[in-house]
Parts: sequence; structure tokens; C-alpha cells
Amino acid sequence: MLTMASIVSAIALIVVCGVQGKLNQLSSTFLANPWYYLLLGLINPLAYYLILFKAYDLLPASQAQAINYSWAITLTLMAAVFLGQKIRNKDWIACGFSYLGVIVIATKGNVLGLEFESPLGVGLALLSTLLWASYWILNTKNKADPVVGVLLGFLVAIPFAIGLSIYEGADWSQITPKGWAAVTYVGLFEMGVTFVLWLTALKLTENTARISNLIFASPFISLMLLATIIGEEIHPSTLIGLVLIISGLVIQQVKFGKKQKQTNTAQ
Repeated sequence: MLTMASIVSAIALIVVCGVQGKLNQLSSTFLANPWYYLLLGLINPLAYYLILFKAYDLLPASQAQAINYSWAITLTLMAAVFLGQKIRNKDWIACGFSYLGVIVIATKGNVLGLEFESPLGVGLALLSTLLWASYWILNTKNKADPVVGVLLGFLVAIPFAIGLSIYEGADWSQITPKGWAAVTYVGLFEMGVTFVLWLTALKLTENTARISNLIFASPFISLMLLATIIGEEIHPSTLIGLVLIISGLVIQQVKFGKKQKQTNTAQ
């Protein structure tokens, strides 16, 4: 799935870059720092989606995607280590809420027992947050056009993905029409194109904060889609854990104390 979805995503991004007149930036951007873009491509989409898709194989989709939403907390911790950013008190509180949510989801509510349905699946889902956070930390040093940068990552990753598919003996001729529809959906909406849509939304909005806050609704919408379209049963502990994770993310965003009062006074 990863190989074909990456190809679909790359084609879509090439079209976007063509429409925006950015295709001429590809070679010069890559040659300016080839090892950097090689590393980015190996992390995302290659390693990140390989690990995330395996987590989806081992865990119910509702659990895997909920745990994956804790990546923003992982980013905070990694930014402190690699970028020297200060961790605020509310960041620690947010970490506590979010990782408690992960434990609630992973143990299906049996927090004290700490019995995981799939320890490997949980570990891979958490590892995916580490890779995703690493990708964005590396991107802080990326001065190139963001769409061009994402496209280069896919173009770099595709040969490795094809090689891995051949090594595993994948038979693409056996992919059914339903399978092609699935990889097309993943390539268009799960991977690169959503990044372009997000950037476009941020450029068009008059209030970035309002758009950014919509991310808090997306995991619950995902659960609704999983329940209605796929028919997956959503365990109550998944909802509780997801609420804890989102609570942690909200705590990170809320302004407390004097800064908030000063903002209100200025308004």
C-alpha cells in the first residue's frame, strides 16, 4: 500500500506544483541539500507510514489513530531536547493528560492492570509520533517552498518503497479495484495532498487560531467515520483516552495568567 499510495501522492503534488509554477524549483532545491532531503524522505513518508500502517494492522484503527494524535506532545518534548525550547509547566500537565490518555486507550481502561492488547502495536503507534515529530523538527531548518519540500520527500522515498516491495515479493497485479481505490484515497487524503489543503486554509483565513483549533475536532470526526463507514466498534475507553489526549493539546494552547489579561485589556 505504501508504495502505490506514495506514487499517487507524488503525482498529485506534481500537478499542484505544476499549477503553482514551482516545478522548476525541484532540482535546484534538492541539489542545494541532497542529504537533508534524503533524510526527510526516509522519515516521511517511508518510515513513518510503514510503522503507522503496521500499527493499524495490530490495533483497531480507532485506537491507533487516537494514540497517533499524541504526536504534538512528543514534539514538545523533542523540541526541548533538540531545539533548546523551554518546557512550560502547562506543557508538563499536557504531557500527563495526553500520555494518561494513551495508557487508557492501550489498556482498554484497565489502567492499574497495565495489560496491553497489543504491546507491539502500541509501541509502533508511539514510535510513529516520534518519527512525525522528528520530521517537523527537521523541517524547522527547511527554507524551501513547503509544497516542493514535501514532494521531494515522496520522490526520494518512492525508489526505496519500490525496492522494499520487490524484496517482500509484492504482487501488484493482484490489487483489486477496491484496493486501488483504497491506495488512491490514502495517497490523496491521508498523505501529501492534505498538507497542501492545510497550507491553503491557513493562507486564506483571517484568523489562524480558529483554523488551527479545528484540528481538535478531526479525531472525533475520524471515529465517527470509522464507526459509520467501516462499522468498527468504538470502545468507551478509546473515547475517554482521546478526550484526555485532546485535553492535553488544549491545555498547551490556552493562555493563562498575566499574558491573557494583557491580551484582553489590549482588545
